[in-house]
Amino acid sequence: MSTRMTIEERETFLAGTHIGVLSVPEGRASQLIPIWYAYAPGGEIRISTPSGNRKLGLIQEAGYVGFAVQQEEMPYKFVSVDGPVVAYEPADPTEYRRWAIRYLGPSDGKRFFESIEDGLPDWVTIRIRPERWRTFDFGKEFS
Repeated sequence: MSTRMTIEERETFLAGTHIGVLSVPEGRASQLIPIWYAYAPGGEIRISTPSGNRKLGLIQEAGYVGFAVQQEEMPYKFVSVDGPVVAYEPADPTEYRRWAIRYLGPSDGKRFFESIEDGLPDWVTIRIRPERWRTFDFGKEFS
């Protein structure tokens, strides 16, 4: 039996709450960056970062990135994609507040958001269009 996920399975998994790992070319290697993100099935991956930082500069220079999420407990799973950066836009504070609550819970998320809210006008949201997908679902080995 195949351990690959179906389109629906991979998109549902990517839409779940995971820490993403962004891969951006940097010279002969890649910089790997753990990051919060948002994704809705069929859409683009959205990440946000302060403008002017090294990460944003590398992303702008490359224009194409890799991105992966995983489940670290059994059954082990991962979704890995790569694709072009299709847009840079001002970060939306309402969206980023939802991310903070999604990742940290209502109380800690609100407190974290309030601690960075004043700086958000200087943040950029980056949209990535998944083009190439790689998946693995160890649980399918036992089905």
